[in-house]
Amino acid sequence: MAADASRLTGNWNYPTAVRFGAGRLKELGDICKEAGMKNPLLVTDPGLAGLPMIAEAQAVCKEAGLGFGLFSDVKPNPIGKNVDDGVAVYKAGDHDGVIAFGGGSGLDAAKAVALMANQSAALFDLNDEDWENIPASKIPPIIAVPTTSGTGSEVGRASVITNDAVHVKRIVFNPKMMPSVVLADPALTLGLPQKITAATGMDALSHNLEAFCAPSFHPMAEGIAIEGIRLVKEYLPAACKDGTDLVARSQMMIASSMGATAFQRGLGGMHALAHPLGALYDAHHGMLNAILMPYVLIRNRPVIEGRIARLSAYLGLEEASFDGFLSWILALRAELDIPNDLSALAIDTSKAKLVGKMAEVDPSAGGNPIPLSASDYSRLFEAAVTGNLAIG
Repeated sequence: MAADASRLTGNWNYPTAVRFGAGRLKELGDICKEAGMKNPLLVTDPGLAGLPMIAEAQAVCKEAGLGFGLFSDVKPNPIGKNVDDGVAVYKAGDHDGVIAFGGGSGLDAAKAVALMANQSAALFDLNDEDWENIPASKIPPIIAVPTTSGTGSEVGRASVITNDAVHVKRIVFNPKMMPSVVLADPALTLGLPQKITAATGMDALSHNLEAFCAPSFHPMAEGIAIEGIRLVKEYLPAACKDGTDLVARSQMMIASSMGATAFQRGLGGMHALAHPLGALYDAHHGMLNAILMPYVLIRNRPVIEGRIARLSAYLGLEEASFDGFLSWILALRAELDIPNDLSALAIDTSKAKLVGKMAEVDPSAGGNPIPLSASDYSRLFEAAVTGNLAIG
């Protein structure tokens, strides 16, 4: 009893204040003022920069008597230069806060801009321990406005930024990067194309699923993950079938935030592979996780089979077992037009050894239910390229 009880220990955190509901973008100006901003910089991606929602955000801020700046030179997989350029715009405009607006790329870049706005060190010179030396007063306030339902970066204390000099994705962590307020307006996702809705929704599923399977002790995060998975099951197909379904869009935005809350419990092999693949091939992160999902599940089957059976029962699957769950995942991917293998993304096996080495040292690898070596990850990657589900 004592030995078992000794394992029941952990450090738990939960996200920030969230204002959720359709049409709440109109509150942005007041939220910025409450955070102490007078002249915010809105950071987003170029695809959103010219859309009416950005013009509305600017108008709302001006109506509140605020200044306003815009920076949108952000790649789909943000790189260090995007952050450096954003910091330069922040300083040149004498801004005093950041509005992180968009999907994962815009949110991650924006949080990193805020982190580095008043730092003398270079972004990639900071390590995981350096956050302790960065005073909270040096990080301006951040307001997050998500426009996709996938990464959950709006409730995260980290950003994923690619060091393009060495083609490695870095997880830049600092607890003070957590936005002070999240303005979650699901109406902003109504124009999202079906393909992006599917890929980001599968990303939300991967966060919840890997968090559920992670071996660390965090029962509250486990409970959140289970419900997040149920929401994806119930509402992702509907959101993809009818992009104007505001109920489905709302529930998927909730599932996304739940996934990012839950994955403090850990991630795993899906993300350990997706991060290097995103850096090497500049592929969409959510799509990578969607394709990798069944391969990683099968590789982890020996230790997660009972857990997945319990999850299957909660989801109400006809067959409450690992096989029943895997069948649901494969059917969901087919319904959403997710490819079966990585070759559909023009990825081949030529870099298998490099991918394996990068995956082994990725921070997400520590949460995988089974410790995997570089060669294990190389074989898993090759299976995902060739579509070979007969792995284990």
